[in-house]
Amino acid sequence: MSSPINVEDFRELAQRRLPRRLFDYIDGGAEDERGLRRNRDAFDRFTFLPRRLVDVSTRDTATKLMGRSVAAPLAIAPTGLNGLIWPHGDIALARAAQRAGIPFIMSTASNVSLERLAAEAGGDLWFQLYVLHRELADDLVERAARAGYRTLVVTVDVMLNGKRERDMRNGFALPLRYTPRVVLDAVRHPRWTYALLRTGGVPSLENIESGSKSNVQAKAALLRRQMDASFAWEDLRRLRDRWPHRLVVKGILRADDAARCIELGADGVVLSNHGARQLDDAVAPLDILTSVKNACAGRGAIMMDSGVRRGSDVVKAVALGADAVLLGRATLYGLAAAGETGALHVIDIVKDEIDRTLAMLGCRATADLSPGHLLAVGARMAHHGAPRSAPMAPNADSDAIFDAPQR
Repeated sequence: MSSPINVEDFRELAQRRLPRRLFDYIDGGAEDERGLRRNRDAFDRFTFLPRRLVDVSTRDTATKLMGRSVAAPLAIAPTGLNGLIWPHGDIALARAAQRAGIPFIMSTASNVSLERLAAEAGGDLWFQLYVLHRELADDLVERAARAGYRTLVVTVDVMLNGKRERDMRNGFALPLRYTPRVVLDAVRHPRWTYALLRTGGVPSLENIESGSKSNVQAKAALLRRQMDASFAWEDLRRLRDRWPHRLVVKGILRADDAARCIELGADGVVLSNHGARQLDDAVAPLDILTSVKNACAGRGAIMMDSGVRRGSDVVKAVALGADAVLLGRATLYGLAAAGETGALHVIDIVKDEIDRTLAMLGCRATADLSPGHLLAVGARMAHHGAPRSAPMAPNADSDAIFDAPQR
């Protein structure tokens, strides 16, 4: 392949370098993987309405996110086991984010400790918390505060692991099992195998191993992605009282849940279906963005992830009300292909596509984006060329979908 020019090119490079079971772990979704297609289809349901005769000779992709300046409405989503993808993968991703001027969100399931990352990576570092065990969660929160993290991201959509059938068929689990098929696959991917062996083999879950209150049960729960299923609203309130800095709730898919998070004191929410890796038929985050924006009424930051592959996707999300978009698989493909350099290249590609889209839309800055720049596919146009009504996400004109009882 010639030099990669988009995220899909990096996906192909990642597939070549990684053993199948590891690539499928990154690339796959839950059950029949309808959610993966739904996340992409959500972006395809919107087309652009460019404005003409606007001076766009200079453009600005920078924006404010919870009071802080970022170079583009982007952040790197929390992802676990990055050390299996590239040696010290968490540090590589964080350094790429720092060079790009965007935040990096470190996962509880990282392969370096949160203290080491803070010391070696720099930049705007956020810490993502899985609540596996209450005592361990409290310890992680205290450590994050001491290490200088100023944004805590609480993931609430992993009560237990989604049924990821690619992983089940491949036998992907930790600790890794070395069957003849696994060994053969490793032999067929010598660059990945050599890098893993050269840096000490399969990395450990450092945030659990290094915790002063670590225990066997908590480590086993993280390996199975089996979280504390009893964590509820009062526990979130307690965590909000305990954490002295910015707090974001990730995994929200209902407008009423988003509004309640803000009312409890959260500084923002991330609309996410976990990249379609949990509940296969969960709604695509983009489809609820307008309703969430209306429900929160400017009282907190609204971010989203899942299915983002282009800068134009980011522009659509911002036009519909997102303050930022998290990149997950996209930057993992870059990491798998070429480490920090590959991850930074992916970010730069997305930023360039954002800039190009702004120019062709007739926007001088991301702050100029609005729903008026979009048309939902199938919406009728007035004779003068403008939409008959303000464009909006599917179902955004009705709250009926949010009235169903909690499951």
